[in-house]
Amino acid sequence: MIPNFFSARLRVFIAVAAFVAWSAVLLQFVLSLQLAVANGKGVVGGIVIFFGYFTILTNILVALALSAPLIAPNSALGRFFGRPGVATMVAAAITVVCLAYFFLLRNVWDPEGWQFVADAALHYVTPALFLLYWWFAVPKDELRWVDLPKWTVYPVAYLVYALVRGALTGLYPYHFIDVNVIGYGAALANAVGIMIGFSVVAALLVAVSRFQPPKPAN
Repeated sequence: MIPNFFSARLRVFIAVAAFVAWSAVLLQFVLSLQLAVANGKGVVGGIVIFFGYFTILTNILVALALSAPLIAPNSALGRFFGRPGVATMVAAAITVVCLAYFFLLRNVWDPEGWQFVADAALHYVTPALFLLYWWFAVPKDELRWVDLPKWTVYPVAYLVYALVRGALTGLYPYHFIDVNVIGYGAALANAVGIMIGFSVVAALLVAVSRFQPPKPAN
């Protein structure tokens, strides 16, 4: 839920952040479909490729985590994404998106024009906005170390999905889990590395939250 202190300012910020997140996802969706059609893969092929990326799925989670508690706080979706643990899991995931792109993917290609805009928004702007949201709007009192294993369900589920999907279609979204190129051994080792990285980021968020000063009384 969104705390009451500075609620007007927070609501404006969250609305802007949600707009940026949804706009980035929508822009990338349009660009992906255009590229798929141009390459002869069609609209359906473009949709399949689009929803194969951890970056896209996580940015969608960010957009939902920002907009659902703001627009419909009493709905099932609003209550779910309003949970501090869920928000922290999303914060860890979008941080991994940012770090993985910066260290592993940014030199793989050179986007231009609108693709550069979408790329920057998905990998840098949205992560920064969501971390600010997490710091200023998400209550930290309920965060517990024992919840860390539960938060890994999302990245583990994605990696299983990506590997199974790749085995069925031959399409792997990232080179570091592309079994066709590096084999299952290296792909699984890289997946384990990603999981370790996610766990470290999530643990750091919990640790950092302990240093957040108390909120002013209403």
